[in-house]
Amino acid sequence: MKTRKLGTTDLMVPPVMLGGNVYGWTLSEADSLRQLDRAFDAGLNFIDTADLYSRWVPGHSGGESESIIGKWFAASGKRNRVVLATKVGMDMGGGRVGLAASYIVKAVEDSLRRLQTDYIDLYQSHQDDPQTPPEVTLGAYRKLIEQGKVRYVGASNYSAARLREAMEAGRQPGNASYVTLQPHYNMMERTAYEATLAPVVAEYGLAVIPYFSLAAGFLTGKYRKPADAAGKARGGMVGRYLNERGFRVLAALDEVAARTGASVASVALAWLIARPAVTPIASATSDAQLRDLIAAADLALDADAIAQLDAASAA
Repeated sequence: MKTRKLGTTDLMVPPVMLGGNVYGWTLSEADSLRQLDRAFDAGLNFIDTADLYSRWVPGHSGGESESIIGKWFAASGKRNRVVLATKVGMDMGGGRVGLAASYIVKAVEDSLRRLQTDYIDLYQSHQDDPQTPPEVTLGAYRKLIEQGKVRYVGASNYSAARLREAMEAGRQPGNASYVTLQPHYNMMERTAYEATLAPVVAEYGLAVIPYFSLAAGFLTGKYRKPADAAGKARGGMVGRYLNERGFRVLAALDEVAARTGASVASVALAWLIARPAVTPIASATSDAQLRDLIAAADLALDADAIAQLDAASAA
């Protein structure tokens, strides 16, 4: 699998990032460990997780995904050949939330312990914290970088205005600077990113690692009617795409998939890979889905295919 440099960093990564949000949630621990082995063997060694995953599951407290990845590191000895990203800032309960310096210092230690590692390649602010000035957060990150506990930092779920404010704060002495943005962006969710965030990304040279790259599974083609989404974990999210525009996008994906011999999911990811500075995140809960992610990394869409998909997914 080919690799490329992640933005302004020295991290060499594959064109697709493996999402770890399903580990311990819709994928058992045993199957998660097996998937990590298979993904690594295929060259998919760029992994995204968060301290929050999967606190929303009854009986979970957060950190389950990190713990599974940590067990895999300990058993496989592959930590130094993986680019690892995790996040901080979402509500973990008991007042554990936000991007205050004192909280970040504790949260990173908890993540390192669960991950069974002494450093994180990319530590991300999972969401903006309006109560904490960006220079406070970035100052705390700078100390973690100096201590060798974190290599780079990124932002997720920021508005364009707050992202620009944070990027300017990152230019101040003593502060770290974000090198990546993790936004909600895919063929069904284009407007918010392209209209407001993309100009900031271009201005500051950020790498982009969008989540929900397959629109909660809609862009795999498995949801074609309301009954397909009924009772599914992400059925509510998928349901809002079952409209004229969504069907138009699926029709275009079907046509490009037929021409290229690729799956619909691989084509949807390849469309994102072709966007400027974008490395999409996608998770898998089966071997077939993992194969789609791996195939997308080597699928280069021609100009006609991209134009067709652009037109079909235009708002």
